[in-house]
Amino acid sequence: MDALRFISTRVRGLALRRGVIALGAMAALIGGGAAHAQTAIVIGGALRMDNDAVWQRIVDEAGGPGKARFAVLATASVAPERSAQTIIDELVRHGAQAEHIPVAPRLEGADLQKNLADPELLAKVRASNAVFFSGGAQGFIVDTLQPQGRPTAMLEAIWEVYRRGGVVAGTSAGAAIMSRVMFRDALDVMGVMRGQMRDGQEVDRGLGFIGDQLFVDQHFLKRGRIGRMLPLMLAKGYRLGLGVEENSAAVIHDQRVDIIGARGALLVDLRDARSDPAMGVLNVRGARLSYLDSGDRHDLRTGVTEPAPRKTAANPVVPVRAAAQGQPMPSRGPVDSFQPDILGDNRIVQAMTELLRSPASEVRAMAARVRPGATGERDRTGFVFRLYRGSDTQGWVDDDDPRDVTLLDVRLDVRPVRLPDPTAAAPLPPATLGVPAIMR
Repeated sequence: MDALRFISTRVRGLALRRGVIALGAMAALIGGGAAHAQTAIVIGGALRMDNDAVWQRIVDEAGGPGKARFAVLATASVAPERSAQTIIDELVRHGAQAEHIPVAPRLEGADLQKNLADPELLAKVRASNAVFFSGGAQGFIVDTLQPQGRPTAMLEAIWEVYRRGGVVAGTSAGAAIMSRVMFRDALDVMGVMRGQMRDGQEVDRGLGFIGDQLFVDQHFLKRGRIGRMLPLMLAKGYRLGLGVEENSAAVIHDQRVDIIGARGALLVDLRDARSDPAMGVLNVRGARLSYLDSGDRHDLRTGVTEPAPRKTAANPVVPVRAAAQGQPMPSRGPVDSFQPDILGDNRIVQAMTELLRSPASEVRAMAARVRPGATGERDRTGFVFRLYRGSDTQGWVDDDDPRDVTLLDVRLDVRPVRLPDPTAAAPLPPATLGVPAIMR
């Protein structure tokens, strides 16, 4: 098949050398200070039982069939015994040993505080070489294992496993706790974009298994969570963020990220980004977005991405027209392509793909959800997303399967705009229906 194309604005080697210089110093801080290289497996949620690629990789990272020993914590679940047993069944089916560690606030008949310090349970955790956190509510995990920011004996035992080179895996809520900061309860993405991000409510302390410099989020493309990742990264000083899609996983080991599963992950890089915090709502210029597909590998130390072999073996090279870097977003002017609702299912990757596949110099999109009757300034704030090329923007696109893409260093600007009341807005003239008036 010759439909798989490599798209680049510059020679690849030049782009990669820029990544080495920019990310080298930062990557040295990620996961630093450990005696052994640990492995964190961040699963984007909704992991199917038939996703053998992910389940087997989890077992293999923990030593493989016959050697992998998992402590399973369904702390986040509202039905801990059922959740734990489902996970155990899959781990065992792929050759591991696994046991439920009963520390969950919703576990009927269990003495939670006693179990958190029970010597027998602590010994079982320490005897494991891997820990698996279930999905559910991530607040349950941090409140149980790290109340008021103080680690319990159970959390210390988990860290012992991890520090000696063990595996910590988590899906959905179990993935959210991997960063030092996490979203605790922020289902309203537009609310976060509009400045509603309070410590202890929308955001909280995570358990920090992946270090201080990388932020992760889950259910990412399905739920349009680019809108909440950007404000958190800007507010908390993160320069790198990784949003993992459902039924997919990022295996993070020794500064390397391997993407596996059904889909992929979005890498957000703010090393060159600029923002005005005085605005009080999301605004950013010069963010970099890269979509890493299943089979792709990214090195946090060098900033180099290696697409899956099925992509790099394809040809020919097809150049595209570059746009000026750092160009400010114009308030008026022609729009080559417009996509509504950038927070919809997979819309951000669709917009990035359209930018690279078409002759468009930029793609714009809106986040513009407004409740009828909303009168507050923030409630009537929407956001214009402008995606455009830099000199190092490049990608691999399968023309036969638009989902099979790898897209690197697409630039993004986001600016807030005032939205009209949807119940009072007059219809646009027919000649302007192609692009909302607020975009022109």
